Amino acid sequence: MAYTDHRTLRRALRREIAGTIGVLTDEHDFRAMRRYDSFVFDDHATYLKHVEAVLRTRALQGSHTTVALFDPEEYAHWCAHHGLDPDHPVSRTRFTAEHAATGPAVPYDGRPLTDLMNTLVDEAVRRATWEYATTLLARLGPCASCGEDLGHAAFARASRLVSRILDSAPPGHRHLVVSVSGPPESLVAVLHADDTDDGVHIDETEALEFTTVLAVGLANSGPGGLVMRTSTPGAPDRIHGWRIRSNGLLPLTAGEVFDAYCTDTETGEIIPPESNVDYCASPDLTDTDPGPDHHH
Repeated sequence: MAYTDHRTLRRALRREIAGTIGVLTDEHDFRAMRRYDSFVFDDHATYLKHVEAVLRTRALQGSHTTVALFDPEEYAHWCAHHGLDPDHPVSRTRFTAEHAATGPAVPYDGRPLTDLMNTLVDEAVRRATWEYATTLLARLGPCASCGEDLGHAAFARASRLVSRILDSAPPGHRHLVVSVSGPPESLVAVLHADDTDDGVHIDETEALEFTTVLAVGLANSGPGGLVMRTSTPGAPDRIHGWRIRSNGLLPLTAGEVFDAYCTDTETGEIIPPESNVDYCASPDLTDTDPGPDHHH
């Protein structure tokens, strides 16, 4: 009887252990791990099937599992830094546990693993974009004539512009995209805003990433743009757009918004316009307080 009680108690405790699994999302990363003898899989598709089976089993047993991205290159550096043998399952477990706390990770919620992996990869791209944009802003340094931090000033101006866009937008679900062309890399960020009883609801992380990318565009005078699509039930979607300039956002006319949406950026060919969409002239968002860096 006591034996069964112990087993029951342990099973209950096991359910309270939160687990993390690091997933090799693509073939290239999978091949990189195959150089370790302790990594027993030969085939990426089979490996993913087993990962999914483990996730499902843990969910059925009532266990919570977080799925993290496993980066073999980062793992090798981490093992070298900590003096650990990379060809050992315990090293992989430690790396995954540590990185899930700081890197891209999503809770397993019963969705197919392919969906979950897409979310993970999107999350990793978003994070890398934000980190890169933050680095670019930090590198701007102080203004030569007034000493103000140019990155901070650009971020403050971008924040004001985002607030102004959301304040001037028609009610509904807003989907905003900002893109800034390289070199060396093009940056893209997305922001969703929804009307609630308490005002406009936005995800703070998304807003931070979006504002940072816009700030990079403002600091470097573009080239880049911002588009907003507003959806309201029973009405056509409305699309507005702006060009990024050093002192703010230049509103596009309805014709320019139409051209931007209905031209293939790769080929320059015309794309048929979407049905039930209004391409609208965009409001002027002139920044009344452009800050000391607007001369640059």
